[in-house]
Amino acid sequence: MIDRIENEIETLKLQLIDHPLYKMMDRKEDIQIFMEHHVYAVWDFMSLVKKLQLDLTTTSLPWVPNKMPFAGRLINEIVWGEETDINKDGIAMSHFEMYMQSMDQVGASTSSISKFLNEIEKFDTIQDHINSADLPDFIKNFLLFTFDVIESDKTHVIAAVFTFGREDLIPDMFIEMVKTINNEPNLDLSHLIYYLERHIEVDSGEHGPMALKMIQELCGDDPVKWDEALEASKTALNHRISLWNGIASLI
Repeated sequence: MIDRIENEIETLKLQLIDHPLYKMMDRKEDIQIFMEHHVYAVWDFMSLVKKLQLDLTTTSLPWVPNKMPFAGRLINEIVWGEETDINKDGIAMSHFEMYMQSMDQVGASTSSISKFLNEIEKFDTIQDHINSADLPDFIKNFLLFTFDVIESDKTHVIAAVFTFGREDLIPDMFIEMVKTINNEPNLDLSHLIYYLERHIEVDSGEHGPMALKMIQELCGDDPVKWDEALEASKTALNHRISLWNGIASLI
């Protein structure tokens, strides 16, 4: 069933791997535009991860044994890497914080994402906040889909979006980005390159294979779950294509 999903999403993945956006980041200003909009996808990814941890491990007191210890072990290892990795200078921080650090180095503005995060508690729901935010529709739609998936409470669907819409996809996309991104002598991209290469290394070598095993355990022999996982994966990839198209149009 994993092979079936990968076969059916291959065309969408290729659109993302071969997207013209990567070759458009020729100037410092282009990289800044990309990062100021892509950062929202870096941020909402952590909510997918943490929702899976809530579903697959015991996060309440008193503690009781987890019913799916294998999947729980996988997601705990992934959370450990995503939430408390080591940055280029050997300092522990989340991948989101690494990205914000990269933005500062490149001179990309973090004011929009910082304002967005600071105002979350002012709204009754995250959807209300997203809809009211001063963001392009392609970012709003991307975020709304993520949180709709999270609130579906279908762990197998959340895991599919996490796996096929993120972990299984990111290494191939970031490899293309590293190949083509402007790295002129007077433009220091060391933190951004480290961030991209770290994801290529961890997601392809560790997190991606772990996530595939997690999907297999969650869907099991249930054809309905596999169908739902497939449809959610396709939708996630289409939203990523729209995100990339939107950023490319701004550049």
